[in-house]
Order: sequence, then C-alpha cells, then structure tokens
Amino acid sequence: MASPLSNAGFSDALVILGAAGIVIPAFARFKISPVIGFILVGLLVGPSGLGTLVRDYPWLYYITISDAHSIEPFAEFGIILLLFSIGLELSLKRLWAMRQLVFGTGAAQLLGSAVVIGLALHFIGQSWAGATALGLALALSSTALVLPIAGTASPVGKTSFAMLLFEDLALVPIIFALAAMAPSAAGDGLSGILGVAARGLFTIAVIFVAGRIFLPRLFAQAARTKSPELFLAASLLVVIVASLATTAAGLSPIVGALLAGLLIAETEYHSEVEVITAPFKGLALGVFLITVGMSLDIRLILENWPELLLAITSVVSVKTAMTFGLLKFAGIRNGVAAEAGVLMASPSETTLIVLGAAAQAQLIQQSTANFWQTVTAIGLTITPLLAQLGKKVAKGIEQRDKSDLDQAEIPPEGPGTVVIGFGRVGRMVADMLKVHNQPFIAVEADIDAVSAARAEGYPVIFGDVSRAELVDRLNLGRAKALILTMDDPVLSVRLTRRVRGWVPGLTIVARARDTAHAAELYRAGATDAVPETLESSLQLSEAVLVDLGVAVGPVIASIHEKRDELRKEIMAAASLEREPRLRRARKATGTGTLGENAN
Repeated sequence: MASPLSNAGFSDALVILGAAGIVIPAFARFKISPVIGFILVGLLVGPSGLGTLVRDYPWLYYITISDAHSIEPFAEFGIILLLFSIGLELSLKRLWAMRQLVFGTGAAQLLGSAVVIGLALHFIGQSWAGATALGLALALSSTALVLPIAGTASPVGKTSFAMLLFEDLALVPIIFALAAMAPSAAGDGLSGILGVAARGLFTIAVIFVAGRIFLPRLFAQAARTKSPELFLAASLLVVIVASLATTAAGLSPIVGALLAGLLIAETEYHSEVEVITAPFKGLALGVFLITVGMSLDIRLILENWPELLLAITSVVSVKTAMTFGLLKFAGIRNGVAAEAGVLMASPSETTLIVLGAAAQAQLIQQSTANFWQTVTAIGLTITPLLAQLGKKVAKGIEQRDKSDLDQAEIPPEGPGTVVIGFGRVGRMVADMLKVHNQPFIAVEADIDAVSAARAEGYPVIFGDVSRAELVDRLNLGRAKALILTMDDPVLSVRLTRRVRGWVPGLTIVARARDTAHAAELYRAGATDAVPETLESSLQLSEAVLVDLGVAVGPVIASIHEKRDELRKEIMAAASLEREPRLRRARKATGTGTLGENAN
C-alpha cells in the first residue's frame, strides 16, 4: 500500500508552507522582497529547477512541485482574495469619483500601449491579427503584483488601481475579440461581446441589490454566534458566490470579488472581514507567485537572452512612456506619473491568458506564444525591482521640479522658527505658532504633504534635511528656534549635533521617542527634548486611575514622582547639569505635548 505522504498534494503543501514559514522570513532578514522570494522559490522547486533532478534523487520529490497546474486553482483564489480585499478598502462613492481615471486614462493607457506595441511587432514581421493580439496582451499590467506594492491609498496606488480596474474589466471582451478575429470564426464575435456585456450588467445589478439586502443580515447572524470560523465561512462564501456569478455571466471572477468587497465595505463588518481573510489572501498570493517562478525555464532564458532582453526592455519602455504621458495629460504630478509608469510597465498574469487565447485562435504560432510567455514571466519577476526604480526616478523628478527652496522664500531678516517635518506633529506646532503670531517656515520631504499644506496656506517648502547643503540655505544663523518633529531618531540626533556646531546659541527643541532618545538629543546639543511616548503614557495612566475612582490628589502626586524619575534617568544618561523639561506646568501644556502624535 502506497504511503499517503506520496500524494502530490502533501509534497506541494510542504513546499508552499515551507516557503511561507521558513524561506520568506529568511529573505526578510536580508531585506529581500517577499514577492521576489516566492518567485525564486518557484524557480528553485519547479520543473526547470530541482524538479529536473527528481529521477536521479527521488527524495527531492518531497520538496519540489512537479505539476504547476495542480496548484493553479489556489493561485487564482489568491488573486480573487486580493481584489476582494481591495474592494473592502474602497467605497462605492470613492469608486464613482474615480470614473474618469478608470474609463478615460485607463482605456487610453491600454489601447495606446497596445497600438504602439502592435505596430512595432507588425513592422518586424507579425501579421496584423497577431500583432493586435500581442499588443493587447502585453499592454496589460499585473493587478496581483502592482496593488500589493503600491496599495490603493497613495497617489501612485490610486492612479494604478484605476487603470488596472479598466484592464480587468476589458479582459473578457479582449478574449472574445480575439476569438472573432480567428480564421475559423463564424462571425458571431460581436454578438458574443454584446451578449456578455448584457449578462454582465444584469449579474452585477443582481449582486448589488442582493448584497445590499442580504449581506448585513448574513454577517449579523454570523457575528451573534461569536464564532470566528463561522464568520470566516460567511466571508469566503460571499466571495466565492460573487466570483462564480460573474464567471457564469462571462466576466472575470475578480470582478465579482471586487464587487463583493465593495458591498461589504458599506457594512459595519468590513474591518473584521478584512482581518479574518488576510492570512488566506497572503498565502494564496504566495502560491500565485510560486507558479510565476515555476514558469521560468533557465535554459531557455540563457539560450535566447539577447532576444528576451530586447523584448522586455522594449515593452517596459513603451508602457512607461505611454502611462507617464497620459497621466501627465490627466493632470497627475510628474513624480507620481513617472512612478506609476515604471511600476505598471511589465506584462501581467492576465497576459498569459490572452496569449493562450491568441494561440488557440491561431492568430499567433505556439512558439511565438511560448516566447512571449517567457517575457511575461520575466516581467512579473522584475516588477518589485521596477517599483524600486520607479520610486528613485520619482524622487529625482520631484527634487528637480520642486527645487524651489531658495532665498526668495526665506526672508532676509531670517526665517523666524524653522519646523522640520510637517506631519501631524509639525502641523500642530505650526498652528500654535500662528495663533501667537510667530513667523515660521516648515520643511517637509513628502511632496504630497507639501502640496496639501501649501493649498491650505502654510509656508511649507519641499526639501530633504539629510542633505547638508539644504540645511545651509535655511539661514539658521538668523532663526529664532529650530523644531525637529520628524519621526527619524537617527536623523534628528545627527541634525541636532550638526546645527549646534554651526549655531551654538540657537534654541533647538526636538521630538524624542523615549528617555534614551531624549538623552541622545541632549548630548547632541538639544535645548529641549520631548519624549512623546512617555508623556502620553503618563497622561493615559492619570486618566485611567481617576476614572477608576482613585483620588485625584494621590494620582497627580504619583504622576509627578514618575516624571521626576524620568528626569533623573535622562540626566544620568545625558550627563546633564540641569533637569530636562519633560513637561511644563500642567496649565501651560493642557493635555498634549509636541510629540503626542506620530508624524
């Protein structure tokens, strides 16, 4: 009788769980992206990796995946859960507000990239039909990789999501269009597309109405049981039913998953659903990335590397330029447009589907499909690297475009108070300075924060204070005070030491994380250091004790004693001759300090 452990499912599970529990944490220690980690695991344990040695070394069977198709359903489920979680973060109102980016810029990006790539391929020998199919396939970008990297809240994430959403909606019409272009097509392609559109709209309407009526009741019943398992089952049931419904209508299952997420986001249960499904999403996405790595054939890559390099470089260049230009035309800022363009430059997991459909319709030869499938796999593999490149390009563009930190913005008589960092802490400091008519200038390295602050009338300039030449131009010699509010302990200490050496008499007030950081700041030359976590902890303790019925007098006395202990700790650590001012008198500070909030 064969051992049950000889079952392929057990060995596949061992590889997947081993990658998630052992290999990926090891990559994390070396600061390697989990995306790259899972792809490399797939390359290692796939048919073209250790799988080639199974005949000679049978024990490798248990740590390899011999059949990539056996885990594809779980990989597809990972993409479905990804779109479901994205829907949970959105709302119908927000999605409606994005309609111009989705159906305007998104449509132009897909069709424009497809036209340019298709024309280039036609000029090097592809037929018009084959060039059209390849152009549409390669113009698609990866939802499964781009959104986990960029998110949906950042400017880059919002623009990327809008374009990716249109691509996901266009996937099925593209496949029908390719079938209509096939030499053996019976001319029913257009009617098929219209039929899918009608069924799809009807299905979406039914899901929307049914979700509005039944979802709150379903999750209310699950919540009353206080059973996490039942709540999880209800969540997965909603996702699967919605995905199956849109699939039956001829649409992509991820459309149903996204719609399910949007509907649950409108209920009070969305946070619990998001938390309880997150582990499944992460593991299933890891399986998808493993399948990407398994599709890479090292020997084929080495034999054809010049052609593959030219192909991937050309596709990335065309899509970057097209996306950047269209986002610029739509009014998106240069840095955001550049980062989104580079991030979305590689092909998509759905490219593989379109290539298969094109080969099945006899629009391209199977060898051509295999070549571009390899290009797609390489493109997916380098997407995290493109994301890092995009961030560097965007930062360079923003620094060039926003190199407006000049003497004209700083009054000749001096900047007054200089606030470094304009997050929540810096904004609070600026508000108090404005109340008391104290002139100030703030410096912030996040261009989005700078733009928002300027729109509200704050005198904020863009700059990176880690660059010595920028600090030189702040004219700190004529400043009244320097306030450091950024959440970067190392930089705040370094900047304090540098400025104290230049301007010995300048008042420097710095945000500190704890007593150890405060002591470092005092040693570096800070006039005052405010340990945010300690002071907020003392205030929290005071509130709890009073609410528990303890007399106010003893509570305040114990808080003062604790604060005195902290002062002595800082004095000892920093070798101070005077006690640090952890907090002014209670009436002067109210209930807050400069560092209560994160930057």
